[in-house]
Amino acid sequence: MEELAKIEKDTLTTITKNSISDIIKPLTNEIHLFDTYIAGTTHISKHEIFDNLNIGNELILIREDNKFDEKAILIMTKDKEKLGYIPEKDNVIFSRLMDAGKLLKAKNKSIDKKGSFNKIAI
Repeated sequence: MEELAKIEKDTLTTITKNSISDIIKPLTNEIHLFDTYIAGTTHISKHEIFDNLNIGNELILIREDNKFDEKAILIMTKDKEKLGYIPEKDNVIFSRLMDAGKLLKAKNKSIDKKGSFNKIAI
């Protein structure tokens, strides 16, 4: 019982001696998890979307109910325009994190345009 009381006292001390932003700040730091690319860009009908992408653009990741891939993660622009998906070979860990409530984002790292094909590294 003494240990439980000690943990509560230490927690209370931490909260009272620090501002809420000091306590939350470590939880908001950006963490680089993985390099991959956007899959399925050839299936996007609005090709002009890719003309507006710039290196460093923040992209939105959304879990999708998908009959072809139960771990599907959709990649969208900030304006909610579909770009493609996290490749199936890379989405197992990401989907588990997202299903557990973690917010994941991507950043556009490079764009390699070859005709109608766009290889976009994130």
